[in-house]
Amino acid sequence: MEELKYFDFFRNRSTLRKYSATKEVSDETLSALLEAASHAPTTGNMQLYSVVATRDPKMKERLAPLHFNQPTVKGCSVMLTFCADLNRFERWCEERNAKPGFDNFHSFITALIDTSLFAQQFVTLAELNGIGSCYLGTVTYNAEAIAEVLELPERVVPVICLTVGYPEDGVFPAASDRLPVQGILHEEVYHPYKSSDIDDIYGPKEELEESRRFVEENGKETLAQVFTDVRYPGKMNKEVSESFSRLIKKKGF
Repeated sequence: MEELKYFDFFRNRSTLRKYSATKEVSDETLSALLEAASHAPTTGNMQLYSVVATRDPKMKERLAPLHFNQPTVKGCSVMLTFCADLNRFERWCEERNAKPGFDNFHSFITALIDTSLFAQQFVTLAELNGIGSCYLGTVTYNAEAIAEVLELPERVVPVICLTVGYPEDGVFPAASDRLPVQGILHEEVYHPYKSSDIDDIYGPKEELEESRRFVEENGKETLAQVFTDVRYPGKMNKEVSESFSRLIKKKGF
């Protein structure tokens, strides 16, 4: 096998939730990271995204309940809300006598992909420079309210939120476990998983002390039940789906 690089960096990377209260991510540093991140792949070089930076404690106070009051929101140096944005591109088209046709689901998905690539490139660049972040999985839960607080116009939808800052004690936490690559990779075509495959893929995860604690704390029989009954129950998923779909339509897609 040819020599490959950066294995240790990616294998050891981790989510950071506790940030330094004294060392801030400067405006200059943030701008530099965002500029570099903007060179991520993008559909047709359109860059169908925008990002709203939140530093003001009063704004964090308004947004915190929409992210289930996770301490990382108020404790971070800056919170970034990455938005799928067709508004800017449409304005350019209109100013240049071009008729845009982006009021559809396909265009939203295109912008969503662009935004995701941009956000992840930012995360990687930040971590390479000693700055941590945490993806907030609460964006879609309260997307309508978040859009209202951030005053997002038509064709702009919040899809990713990151809290960003330097480590509280200068050290990143240990990396989380991941599934083995053989559980992810399919050669040529998709191969259905047998019961033995599921055991091999998820068994080591289920045996972790942390996993066993999750099961016990939630009064469940298996780790899978923690995900289906507690963390992401079907009723909640349906409600969030309806709410987020409503916002996408409301924003003109």
